[in-house]
Amino acid sequence: MSTLHRGKKSQTKPAQKRLHPRNIHNQGYDFPSLTKSYPPLAPHVKANAHGNLSIDFANPLAVKALNAALLKRYYNIIDWDIPEGALCPPIPGRVDYIHYIAELLGVREPAQKPSGARPGIAMLDIGTGANGIYPILACSIYGWQCVGTDISARSLDNVASIIAKNPKLANRFTLRRQQDRNRIFEGIIQAGEFFDVSVCNPPFHASQEDARKGSQRKTNNLAHNRGAAPSTPSNSPTLNFGGLDAELWCKGGERMFLKKLIKESQIYSAQCRWFTSLVSKSGNIKPAKKLIHKLGATDIREIEMKQGNKITRVLAWTFIKTPD
Repeated sequence: MSTLHRGKKSQTKPAQKRLHPRNIHNQGYDFPSLTKSYPPLAPHVKANAHGNLSIDFANPLAVKALNAALLKRYYNIIDWDIPEGALCPPIPGRVDYIHYIAELLGVREPAQKPSGARPGIAMLDIGTGANGIYPILACSIYGWQCVGTDISARSLDNVASIIAKNPKLANRFTLRRQQDRNRIFEGIIQAGEFFDVSVCNPPFHASQEDARKGSQRKTNNLAHNRGAAPSTPSNSPTLNFGGLDAELWCKGGERMFLKKLIKESQIYSAQCRWFTSLVSKSGNIKPAKKLIHKLGATDIREIEMKQGNKITRVLAWTFIKTPD
């Protein structure tokens, strides 16, 4: 299991749990630099109650502007955008996933000058959504070849528009639509094709109503942290989940999705070295590991990712025997 014990200890409070050591966002957000690089962020940046520059993280427009600024400033991605209501991922946490996956694959450092002429890591992103964030970061940081899949044509169309505006992605990031919402790898992984790793951020709610309530709780918690009144259905802002494309929910929620992902991974066990997935609910780890073991995996790993007081987990498994 991967853990981090880095950073200086504060004399007044415990040290914050850190991002992956390679993560360039370990020092927080440099808002002056970000607004200079991406001026549309500037109207959203204000001093918080502690006198530090910040944004209202309960405002989807502010979070989207921050993401666009981070992608432009640090990853040279321009004109990143998502449709209203689509999932807006936190960039530092998504970068962490990519770095931990690189570590899993034995990649020791980001590519200095990615070359399309040399063979590289091939990554499959299950449910890339309208944001396409994992392949965008993997291409930008490590120069990997990526395939992003989704059941939503609308989401894939949006990612295609981002790729079209960023030539550096054109030869590295391709898209495939999953035509059958009851399948994950079938119809996506082609005959004779091999991926070094698959990544996935599964929907973790069992219904759209659960997703709405979860987003409402998150909005109210953010309001509480900044001393504002909690929102109600009549005054709440646009909630940050994909309603039309159901990016945050599926029948049976995260546990059932993981079960389906794991079972289907066995069928394609010779065509992908490592299968991985984020697991948001700790209670889903044990049954997932039990199923993976039952299906004959040769290695199972649980990777902890830490940011502030939040801990998320990546579950990784392989059916391919590796030399000791």
